[in-house]
Amino acid sequence: MNKNCILETNAINKYFEKPVRFHVLKDISLCLHRGEFVSIMGKSGCGKSTLLYILSTMDTNYDGQLIIDGQDVTHLTRPQLAGIRNEKIGFVFQFHYLLPEFSVLKNVMLPALKLGRKSPAEVREDALNRLEMLDIKGQAHKKASMLSGGQKQRVAIARALINNPKIIMGDEPTGNLDSKNSENVFSILQQLSADHQLSLLIVTHDLDMARRTDRIIQMEDGAIV
Repeated sequence: MNKNCILETNAINKYFEKPVRFHVLKDISLCLHRGEFVSIMGKSGCGKSTLLYILSTMDTNYDGQLIIDGQDVTHLTRPQLAGIRNEKIGFVFQFHYLLPEFSVLKNVMLPALKLGRKSPAEVREDALNRLEMLDIKGQAHKKASMLSGGQKQRVAIARALINNPKIIMGDEPTGNLDSKNSENVFSILQQLSADHQLSLLIVTHDLDMARRTDRIIQMEDGAIV
């Protein structure tokens, strides 16, 4: 166990059983350092998203070891893993998954209300602070459905930050945006890593963007090359 790793894997293997047995991930051992911004690249179908699902504790059907913030989480129950996800990991996806009928503010508050560590008033204040940090506080009381794509992705980042996670994971977080909004979102992520010692792990197809992260993990046929 490496104390400098906020996230560490040892020899993770994953198989799909249907329609035939297929070896998706092969002996994946990696370390994400505290405060490091890492991108994962590779052709479609090489196992990037499958790996991200395992690292985020959503998929527990694998062989090998997963350690998050010094804790071996490999054999924890689903409720225990949900607790770790809520507390330590923030997610930013290609599609923002905001609830369109709720306000921007309510969308950002939801994970913290679910965690239940603070009063609704404290959570509301935290959410407004996150929105201000991402320069979108002026939209707090609008319905999420009223926002542009770039604004929605900023709200998704604010939501990912609400529980002060140690790791932000992103699956193509700029994949759905035009170049200007992509640049904005990327700059925000870069700044979060620098200013808040957040560790970021982002799956991307964008080589220019990946080159600006601290390190690129290249995948091919289910293995790190």
